[in-house]
Amino acid sequence: MSFAVDRETLEKEVEITFVRSSGPGGQHRNKTETGVRMVHPPSGITVQATERRSQMQNKELAFERLAEKLRLRNHVPKKRKATRPTHGSVKRRLDAKKQRGQMKKTRKPPQEDT
Repeated sequence: MSFAVDRETLEKEVEITFVRSSGPGGQHRNKTETGVRMVHPPSGITVQATERRSQMQNKELAFERLAEKLRLRNHVPKKRKATRPTHGSVKRRLDAKKQRGQMKKTRKPPQEDT
């Protein structure tokens, strides 16, 4: 399933909640809800941005993250095309195997016939 990644569509589809950010920042950080959490119900993806002190900056950052995650989910890898080895490469491989076998044969101690 392919999801739209343009801003207008995302603004209609997502559920935005504003949360209090954690971490350093003191009273300003503890009183204001500058963190942004976005849930994209069609895909089930949730992103959160709490780095900035501005709610608008966090909102922009969250939209960018959501769009990137949706692009990754939309990506369909190319189907692999089966290929066969060339006749030359098959011949070289077999010649190398024969040569290796001959070399191993010369290392063996001589066998006595009984």
